[in-house]
Amino acid sequence: MGDRVACRPMKVSLKAPSAKRPRRDSPIPSCQPPESPVACRAMKLSVVMPVYNEERTISRIVDIMLAHPLVDELIIVDDASQDGTRSVLESYRSQPKVQLYYQEKNQGKGAALRTGFQYVTGDYMLVQDADLEYDPAQYSELLEPILSGQADVVY
Repeated sequence: MGDRVACRPMKVSLKAPSAKRPRRDSPIPSCQPPESPVACRAMKLSVVMPVYNEERTISRIVDIMLAHPLVDELIIVDDASQDGTRSVLESYRSQPKVQLYYQEKNQGKGAALRTGFQYVTGDYMLVQDADLEYDPAQYSELLEPILSGQADVVY
């Protein structure tokens, strides 16, 4: 894969965002439309992160998510990890952006995602794997086709 994000406009029941106003609470001091259209949008971004036996990488990705200027809500679903993942996750319980959910029985990534989707309160949602397969630095690029009305869904 290259540096480009593939997107495909779709005709679905989802409506493209109509609000084109800048974020009043933008964490980016130089944010002036149209300089940074994604960061300047008034939106709430939820990130759902399914987790299974990620003791070695979970702190790194959670810290990245907590520091990310676009992430407002981080929903972590542990799918019955057998290593020390849950212990590491508990250290983040007091973080206001973090919601932790534990499945008592391993049910797979799809079940963990469905659990997490139930708790999303944001205007937009991304899925972030705990193993750092996806780069959070590309969130602005990923969201741009949706926020500009060019796509309803971006893969």
